[in-house]
Amino acid sequence: MESVTPGYAGGTTPNPTYENVCSGTTGHAEVIEIVYDPSRITYRDLLTVFFATHDATSLNRQGNDVGTQYRSVILTTTESQKQEAETFVREINTSNAAGNAIVTDITPLDTFYPAEDDHRDYYAKNQDNPYCQVVINPKLEKVKEKFRKLLKEND
Repeated sequence: MESVTPGYAGGTTPNPTYENVCSGTTGHAEVIEIVYDPSRITYRDLLTVFFATHDATSLNRQGNDVGTQYRSVILTTTESQKQEAETFVREINTSNAAGNAIVTDITPLDTFYPAEDDHRDYYAKNQDNPYCQVVINPKLEKVKEKFRKLLKEND
């Protein structure tokens, strides 16, 4: 990964703040911008990790967080990314026809707004926070276990 930046996108309010986005009135979702080198990790690998680490079947919800700002969304920057993401979702839905359908929004990125500084490296700065302990730690353990070969420390 070249960089991962938390922020907001997918809405209509210019230059939103965390408080604006949390209000649910901006149309933006909390997102991350991933800049990557496709010779080191494929877009398909990124999609695999994305779908394995959150609930893409619950509309406008992630855990206890409810609202459009918590929707599952992929904001694409190229037509090929859009097509590959749509194909990936079809494959998931076809492979598990008895399961809940994927509700992830796949739309072109308009503008990405980086989050405020206090939202960057949030986990590193707040590891003792109950949210980090209960929600983030189990997800990190799952990623480390399932995707060890993709992690930076194994390069």
